[in-house]
Amino acid sequence: MSGITLEKRGSTALLTITNPPANTWTETSLNLLAELVEGLNNDRDIYALVLTGEGEKFFSAGADLNMFASGDKGIAATLATCFGRAFTALANFRGVSIAAINGYAMGGGLEAAMACDIRIAEAQAQLALPEAKVGLLPCGLGTQTLTRIVGEAWAKRMILCGERLKADKALEIGLVEEVVAQGAALETALNLADQVANQSPTSVAASKALIQATRHTSMRDALYQEREAFVELFDSADTTEGVNAFLEKRAPQWTNS
Repeated sequence: MSGITLEKRGSTALLTITNPPANTWTETSLNLLAELVEGLNNDRDIYALVLTGEGEKFFSAGADLNMFASGDKGIAATLATCFGRAFTALANFRGVSIAAINGYAMGGGLEAAMACDIRIAEAQAQLALPEAKVGLLPCGLGTQTLTRIVGEAWAKRMILCGERLKADKALEIGLVEEVVAQGAALETALNLADQVANQSPTSVAASKALIQATRHTSMRDALYQEREAFVELFDSADTTEGVNAFLEKRAPQWTNS
């Protein structure tokens, strides 16, 4: 079993973590995730990505701890690299990525969700980074992405104190953007992904890169890059199409070029 499946629904790619009973990550599934996302970046017909877990209980419980049972540092180094590569690829997906959190999102499961642009959680979902409880720490971008999303204090509560959050609390602190009824996360995420198809994919990719650049770029440099990116859009057929479609009062026909 690969541990992850891909289904294309129009301009949306649906990735499902499939490793029962808890949808844990393995070296194989992490490498496959990176490869799939890199392939989707080259698929000009895909504008959005939705990530969810198979079944009704788990989004993903994170790493399969059997991988670390030997205490082998070489294995640990290999797997840390796999986690980093997979979730970096997900974070850098050129389109819009949405996590449909349909249950427990623990450790590497929550890290995968945090690598997405938007998180939608079902009411019964619980979220945590409990690695320190078993002598580990988050190595799939977790210490960095959680801090950027919720701030240092809540990152410390979750990572250093092992605090587990219910969906409503996750919404309150901004870890997720929406909480929906049990069983509704995937449909909600897919509907949101459909909205992305109304946007110019070239504009979305450029805007996303600028938004994420605020993590490491000064305001002065970012504003310069923003103006440059705006002008560069005029090399895109989608920009001419979008403006003329509006003026002609018709729906634009995007080509992602």
